[in-house]
Amino acid sequence: MLTCVRRYLAYRRSLGYALRAEGQLLLDFGRYADRIGHRGGLTLKLALEWARLPTQADPGYWARRLQAVRCLAKYIALFEPQTVVPPTHLVGRAFIRRVPHIYSTEELAHLLGAALSLPPSGSLRPHTQFTLIGLLACTGMRVGEALRLNVDDVDLQAGTITVWRSKLHEVRVLPLHATTVKQLARYHRQRCALFPEAKAFFVSERGTSLRIVTVEDTFRRLVTIIKGRGSRLHPRLTDLRHTFSCRVLLRWRRRQQDLDHHLLLLMHYLGHSKIRDTYWYLTGVPELFRQAATTFESRSPLG
Repeated sequence: MLTCVRRYLAYRRSLGYALRAEGQLLLDFGRYADRIGHRGGLTLKLALEWARLPTQADPGYWARRLQAVRCLAKYIALFEPQTVVPPTHLVGRAFIRRVPHIYSTEELAHLLGAALSLPPSGSLRPHTQFTLIGLLACTGMRVGEALRLNVDDVDLQAGTITVWRSKLHEVRVLPLHATTVKQLARYHRQRCALFPEAKAFFVSERGTSLRIVTVEDTFRRLVTIIKGRGSRLHPRLTDLRHTFSCRVLLRWRRRQQDLDHHLLLLMHYLGHSKIRDTYWYLTGVPELFRQAATTFESRSPLG
């Protein structure tokens, strides 16, 4: 089975799919199948046994493991007719959207202030976190996209950022507000004074690229200053992206601009591949949700 998994991953990656987390799961599945001596096509029993191996795990994690095997099963079924493709949602939903935390202006100000107070005093670290959080808040970039930026990707003269290594391998050029360019230029001078040879735009205290786990750990400490609202105790770093998107839609809504047309612009700006992912932000705040509901009712044949 492991040989088959490797063949499948090579095929999918040749089509442009990264398959980082899914690939690791499937390699683990292939090793498990070989270890127990499985032969022949992929069976439902084998898939369920492996998916539920972490007995104390959340059912959502089981569902994600089974979903990975389901994609593999479709491939194997092409040359192993006895292969069973696991039904969808057999052990629950693999992905459930969490309710986003929409930051208020005051909360963002507190976050940025706390970032500037990070230790050690006088080091680059507080300026790195301050600039990174500010950039995410005012551009809606994915955290990984921001951390993968190189110096050459940030054009301070043109006032743009080029995202080369996005989630979907697309290239996007993001225009920046003058105040954002000013802060990026200030940080660039600070980091260059310490690490002039570093290629990454955001760097650690050693001049190396920032690791996402380090950034998320630091952010979790910063958000303790914000009392959680809604269903979660603490906001997430990715909620800065949700906040940006909802604020942009609200501004367009209050200017009575055509949301249908502008949603397409926002879709490309955010790097979404499907418009439905952008439409989801219409449910982010009550005012937008009411607008979405009104639009749906006006277009419904039952309205």
